[in-house]
Amino acid sequence: MHLPIDYETLRLIWWLFLGVLLIGFAIMDGFDLGVGMLLPVVARSDLERRVMLNAIGPVWDGNQVWLILGGGAVFAAFPTIYATAFSGFYLAMFLTLLALILRPVGFDFRNKLQDRRWRAVWDTGLFIAGFVPALVFGVAFGNLLQGVPFSFDADLRVTYDGGLLGLLNPFGLLAGLLSVAMLAMHGAAYLVVKTEGEIQARARRALRLAAPAAIALFVVAGLWVAWGLDGYVIASAVDGAGPSNPLAKEVARVPGAWLDNYGRHPWMLAAPLLGLGGAALAWLLAAGRRELPVFLATAASVLGIVATAGVSLFPFLMPSSLEPKASLTVWDASSSQFTLFVMLIATVIFLPIVLLYTGFVFRVLRGKVTAGYVEKNSSSLY
Repeated sequence: MHLPIDYETLRLIWWLFLGVLLIGFAIMDGFDLGVGMLLPVVARSDLERRVMLNAIGPVWDGNQVWLILGGGAVFAAFPTIYATAFSGFYLAMFLTLLALILRPVGFDFRNKLQDRRWRAVWDTGLFIAGFVPALVFGVAFGNLLQGVPFSFDADLRVTYDGGLLGLLNPFGLLAGLLSVAMLAMHGAAYLVVKTEGEIQARARRALRLAAPAAIALFVVAGLWVAWGLDGYVIASAVDGAGPSNPLAKEVARVPGAWLDNYGRHPWMLAAPLLGLGGAALAWLLAAGRRELPVFLATAASVLGIVATAGVSLFPFLMPSSLEPKASLTVWDASSSQFTLFVMLIATVIFLPIVLLYTGFVFRVLRGKVTAGYVEKNSSSLY
């Protein structure tokens, strides 16, 4: 069947879509995770904690749709990535899932009893539900940049030679801490927009600590990638429209190779510059009275930091440290051309609906959550 878009272009489009969905998750659900992490830092009383929780309460579950969309896109567009990642990161993903389960349970059960210890337990659960996913997602990206220990046999059956503790290596932990600082900064910016008084003031102070931490960790990670990590390069001809066979190529590990894309495509430098510039701008704006620009600046920083990892890796999606030629790329880990085309049509139809609905929800729920409002509606709020 002749399709109007060639296979190579469809693969590139789906790489871009995957990036959009991951960035969408980091921005939209990222501030929810950040607020959860800041719960024991910004709030000083039960009422203040309730204000923070009600700032994200109406939107957190809708924001998590971006995670589901991203997972679905990987499953349908790059099934080999999905299968290999679940083999390699299974325990890490299971740990993340357990942490994420604490979030709806914490929201639903926290306010059932007035007992201080009861609420403290669920507050701790909500903190874990913010911190653990943020750390694990960063650790995962850090391990992708180093290469993951997997290989394929002649029948393309995957074998993974590693474990959860192996993921917690120095560079992986550095990337995890970067993710934590980045999302704490973003969550603090959201609280600046949605709260007032002492909570807002403490959120500003938290942002002015988290933003420099994110900048410093991002710079250290960049220097480590440049001078301390081997990158991957395809050392043979690649047919962008060929069948998905990851073993039909040769791959070499070269020091500093993750920076090659910036030399070939200088426009890609916009990603790290946006990551640094957004965080720096948020730090400057946090000292003033501006609110929404602070949040937009941290969102731009999140976009830039996540995009930096993506454009540095391209065309690799999941490099293999055990057998470099088995590394999965945009060109050899995708579904069929027909599948990608049908999914493209579905995405073009439904993604704008998701965006419009998200915009509608945030418009309806605009405004600040105040202590007076929470006290007045105590029985119906979190």
